[in-house]
Amino acid sequence: MSTDTQDADDDRRKYEFQKVIEDLREYEGSGTQLVTIYIPPDKQISDVVAHVTQEHSEASNIKSKQTRTNVQDALTSIKDRLRYYDTYPPDNGMVIFSGAVDSGGGQTEMVTKVLESPPDPIQSFRYHCDSDFLTEPLEGMLTDKGLFGLIVLDRREANVGWLKGKRVEPVKSASSLVPGKQRKGGQSAQRFARLRLEAIDNFYQEVAEMANDLFVPERHDLDGILVGGPSPTKDEFLDGDYLHHELGDLVVGKFDVAYTDESGLHDLVDAAQDVLADQEVMKDKTQMEEFFENLHTGDLATYGFEQTRRNLVMGAVDRLLISEDLRKDVVVYDCDGTEEFEVIDRRHSTPDHECSDGSEAEVKEREDVIEHLMAIAEQRGTETKFISTDFEKGEQLYDAFGGIAGILRYSTGI
Repeated sequence: MSTDTQDADDDRRKYEFQKVIEDLREYEGSGTQLVTIYIPPDKQISDVVAHVTQEHSEASNIKSKQTRTNVQDALTSIKDRLRYYDTYPPDNGMVIFSGAVDSGGGQTEMVTKVLESPPDPIQSFRYHCDSDFLTEPLEGMLTDKGLFGLIVLDRREANVGWLKGKRVEPVKSASSLVPGKQRKGGQSAQRFARLRLEAIDNFYQEVAEMANDLFVPERHDLDGILVGGPSPTKDEFLDGDYLHHELGDLVVGKFDVAYTDESGLHDLVDAAQDVLADQEVMKDKTQMEEFFENLHTGDLATYGFEQTRRNLVMGAVDRLLISEDLRKDVVVYDCDGTEEFEVIDRRHSTPDHECSDGSEAEVKEREDVIEHLMAIAEQRGTETKFISTDFEKGEQLYDAFGGIAGILRYSTGI
């Protein structure tokens, strides 16, 4: 699978999970009656069933009859869902949400949702019963990942590690044998300076060897390398070309950091926040810059729901650009055999529609506008790119173009 195809699949899965999580966050229970179960991939289903059975038995001790009934009903629903699985859950595990949620007017509605194979593996089994569903662990999986190499050093010590998503992982450390600036008695200043420079050079080579061993095998997956330390040291290290030549090209920033132990790796990440933010949205910026260039100088750009959809249906869209903040539905109307569309706020009821030919409109379907467009895109071999609003042109996509645009393969005049 190509990198672009993998990125598109990852973006789609990320959106689908984000949508489910947003729906789950809207649910509320009148008491501690909403059950969430996180099941890691190595947890046997039979063990989960046994745990749910035990919780069902213990729920009989809940004093409130309504809460007791709702919790036991949720656990029964979960057991019913678990029957569809064999010995182990799907890849990366799964999460089950079940409970009686408020549906207005003092009424409740039983909801059960199963999320299979989340973006990252479920780390541990977790049973949670509260007035809200537990979604925070899943939300953490949807943050922009990124893989960065970290190096902090001065002339006394160095540490090398990873930044994986938002997690700093120290891996290797080294201490130097560089003598202090005061020479021992009997040594000439010239000889002492030469020995000190040799020791510094040897230490830099040792740090580079640590970094090369760690980073070179992952160089094709690295988003960048960050280097921190006092000004003279980090500059000498980088200017001396100690790093493998392919790693030198991946250095995206150097930063003043006071500490060079493991805590210095965290300080380096803090100091590099602007660079990291830029890296996360760099691909989005590239897409939007190409879109605006085509918009201003040519006819290979489209925007807005109606125009973009028509171009998609023709197979003319190379990349579909959708704002990550877009949360709308599309209503499809039948106007005497012709389809017409309205994009509306997800929270609003379906509006009446006036057909352009004056015929009576009949509602055919209502669905998420992103799902609607992505279904057409997949049929036509069009990539879908989700664009962040964390930079100016990303905001413009949402505010000025309705969150929907495209880069065309060829001009259509639409």
